[in-house]
Amino acid sequence: VVSFEKLAGFLVENEIQASIDQIFSHLERLEILSSKEPPNKRQNAKLRVDQLKYDVQHLQTALRNFQHRRYAREQQERQREELLSRTFTTNDSATTIPMDESLQFNSSLHNIHHGMDDLIGGGHSILEGLRAQRLTLKGTQKKILDIANMLGLSNTVMRLIEKRAFQDKYFMIGGMLLTCVVMFLVVQYLT
Repeated sequence: VVSFEKLAGFLVENEIQASIDQIFSHLERLEILSSKEPPNKRQNAKLRVDQLKYDVQHLQTALRNFQHRRYAREQQERQREELLSRTFTTNDSATTIPMDESLQFNSSLHNIHHGMDDLIGGGHSILEGLRAQRLTLKGTQKKILDIANMLGLSNTVMRLIEKRAFQDKYFMIGGMLLTCVVMFLVVQYLT
């Protein structure tokens, strides 16, 4: 019965993964179609496609987390069965356990774990802030483009604005990478 349940679980996971892959392919088609929309609707359509992509990536991550938890649970069950089936004998020599070092190591790991949770939480809040700013800036960019079209600004000025936005993206990515490297080095050399 247990193997049938596992097989059914694997089949359901495979179906979900296949559905997610199919949604990704549909989103690629939607992205192509959104680029063919009229200019006044194109930005809104692209924003909706990007939001759908984000939602599907979130589902993909949730599926991977579920698979990881299932794998860890199965591994724990195997280890538990192995431990229960093992026969133990008494030791002939005296046994001592160095508790002080283990306690210090455990408390250090506990502190590091909380520090990483705080860093991840801070990173998550920064990422949410950046997403909110992105949406605000996209709306602002759309309004500026509308105003620029009404004022009849030249294509050269528009290209300069887009080039600056492209450069700003690289500065942001570089800053994020530098922050990750600093966090890695802090964890590597302070633990």
